[in-house]
Amino acid sequence: MNHHLTETRFSDFDLNTDLLKGLNEAGFEFCTPIQAQSIPIALTGKDVAGEAQTGTGKTAAFMVACMNRLLTVDPHSNRHQDQPRALILAPTRELAIQIHKDAEQIGKYTGIKLGLAYGGTDYDKQRQVIEDGIDILIGTPGRIIDYFKQRVFNLKLCEVVVLDEADRMFDLGFIDDVRYLLRRCPEPAKRLSLLFSATLSHRIAELAYEHMNDPAKITIEADTKTADKVEQSIFYPANAEKIPLLLGLMDKLKPTRSIVFINTKRVADKVYAWLEGNGYKCALLSGDVPQKKRQSLLKKFHDGEFTTLVATDVAARGLHIPDVSHVFNFDLPQSGEDYVHRIGRTGRAGASGSAISFACEDYAHYMMDIEEYIKQKIDRESVTSDLLVQPKPPIKMERRPRPGGGQRGGQRGGSGHGSGRGPRSSGGNRGGNRGGGHHGGGGNRGRGRGDHGGGHSGGQGGSQGGSQGKSGS
Repeated sequence: MNHHLTETRFSDFDLNTDLLKGLNEAGFEFCTPIQAQSIPIALTGKDVAGEAQTGTGKTAAFMVACMNRLLTVDPHSNRHQDQPRALILAPTRELAIQIHKDAEQIGKYTGIKLGLAYGGTDYDKQRQVIEDGIDILIGTPGRIIDYFKQRVFNLKLCEVVVLDEADRMFDLGFIDDVRYLLRRCPEPAKRLSLLFSATLSHRIAELAYEHMNDPAKITIEADTKTADKVEQSIFYPANAEKIPLLLGLMDKLKPTRSIVFINTKRVADKVYAWLEGNGYKCALLSGDVPQKKRQSLLKKFHDGEFTTLVATDVAARGLHIPDVSHVFNFDLPQSGEDYVHRIGRTGRAGASGSAISFACEDYAHYMMDIEEYIKQKIDRESVTSDLLVQPKPPIKMERRPRPGGGQRGGQRGGSGHGSGRGPRSSGGNRGGNRGGGHHGGGGNRGRGRGDHGGGHSGGQGGSQGGSQGKSGS
């Protein structure tokens, strides 16, 4: 048996038979530790705050508890069509889409109606689904608040509230929007509240204290913050050696499916061009790729049409793409938490994987913080001549126009390869992220909704350096 699974079966729980049928068909038989510990508590109606590594099955844990509640407790007799029974909030559109997809599988035979709300696409289509009446509303805070303020739905009879990746809600500046929505729901004692996160920090404990009803805290301990079966290594190349080294490692290791993480969109374009020029069929995922194309690219990568995904950090959270054999940090991430979530794309649910990082001249100084965060030393590898490939020329890329002229900030509003080294753009993250929330951020409501990563107008001039870097890139 997979060592990440327990002896507990989903059939051991007192679950609705239609729900159990969907679980069986989707391949859920044995529970992961977070599922085995959280589901029985939530089934009694008690709130849960769960902490576990990424890739350990948190989505199924809260979805089973949520759906079983809706199937076993009669809805309020005065409930109207515009009153969803459950609200599930996610920090990014990709995670919201993934949760919705999992919910469709698990709830296939239940008759539960799902709604999905996230920025960047299908505004009227999403609105119509919600107006037609749904049981569970899944989405990102900005778009959901937009519909809420237009009275497309209300939360007066919401029976279940779920916060997924709660730590990321703070990171992306959405936490005030989350609180806004929670205060429109029934009081904590009159609903089931489930919170799941890779980390349960002090600020999340405060959120739980304010908006949950004495939740049971569940922590799935791990020896390290990184997945146990991910082999980690680090090279220290000069900047000019990074492309030859990446190509050399790709040739030597022959990844079956890999993700190459970059810190800025500009460098992502360059790496994509080099890989394509050297015979690697790639998908490029960054914040200014239109939403429909993003979803299409992810599906093609998931289906194996592309074997390499070049991505900024938008893909680091919430995506479950099976059989990713290698993660390459072409640019070292700028925090230990981002490192954990990047390499968590491989070695998921007990599979093995490899994470290889480049600590170059621009980003090597983050290495100490990363190793302190994960509480382990990463194996050093030498940059040897046999690993440095003489690259063929990159393909020519169409020059992308700079939307709104606010792109100088790069992924994090300053540091990075060639994407502007100036000071952090003023108000970028918070303004862009909140452009469509109830704070407004002074932005264009139509385009400033930060949860779809298009917050070009949402902040004070520099939302590209923050909003795109944090939530949209």
